[in-house]
Amino acid sequence: MTIAFISHPDCEKHDMGPAHPESPARLRAIQDHLIATGLDMALRHYSAPLATREQLCRVHDRDYIESVFERAPAEGVVWLDPDTGMMPHTLTAALRAAGAAVLASELVMEGKSSQAFCSVRPPGHHAKRHGAMGFCLFNNLAVGAAHAMENYGIERLAIVDFDVHHGNGTEDIFRDDERVLLCSSFRHPFYPFSGAETESDHIINAPLKGGSDGAAFGTMVEEKWLPALHAFKPQLMFISAGFDAHAEDEMGGMRLLEADYKWVTAEMKKVMLDYGEGRIVSMLEGGYELGPLARSVAAHLNGMLD
Repeated sequence: MTIAFISHPDCEKHDMGPAHPESPARLRAIQDHLIATGLDMALRHYSAPLATREQLCRVHDRDYIESVFERAPAEGVVWLDPDTGMMPHTLTAALRAAGAAVLASELVMEGKSSQAFCSVRPPGHHAKRHGAMGFCLFNNLAVGAAHAMENYGIERLAIVDFDVHHGNGTEDIFRDDERVLLCSSFRHPFYPFSGAETESDHIINAPLKGGSDGAAFGTMVEEKWLPALHAFKPQLMFISAGFDAHAEDEMGGMRLLEADYKWVTAEMKKVMLDYGEGRIVSMLEGGYELGPLARSVAAHLNGMLD
């Protein structure tokens, strides 16, 4: 069965200017590399729908959602936090990004695809229940996960986050939901300077020192994530797929390589073949150097295919 690849041209229209690292070129680089390598032929393409207010309200405060709609500019730029801005096309892009997660959950739960990758932006894992943060307006992954639990009776949902930054928004949203096992790794201390202090039976945070390489990452996965995942027996997995821990991504200050992303993805697929018929939904998060980003996404998809 082919992997569902979900995106939309609207996601490229969100553009905060040439100095902003979260640029439209990220999606174009991914698509060009997949075509050049022939991997695009193994994917089934879908257009991301617009998320509805009802879907957003499962994970975000209604007042916050309405404020985003009200502040969306017809021209110019509005800043929701020091890093997160909106220009005239941003709201539509953000709704497509969250809608992609909803569609992906439906495709894997209805057996139309075993795995799905959402090549969308803006990213989502810093968006909290009550606000935007770190380039993220809506928590795309959380919207899709909540949709799956609401509509398909999922009682055990795993979230894996290997972005270089702690997914503080995802933790904020699911902190008290024991149906969700959140396994995350991130550089610490590093933006957003959270996560290392969390202690919970269903939140497995694994902070890594700056400069950590694939060996350190792999040891962490084997010692912390895999035992927790096998004990939990997830029926569905969502991945916050950030590739900014790559050695060539200078913003991240870590030393992971494409092989590490392929390996961890293949390990997650093994878990889901044991307990959830291979069902994985992956959401693009960080990764700002275009070459390593594109290569890492390809490695991630090859990990699913393997």
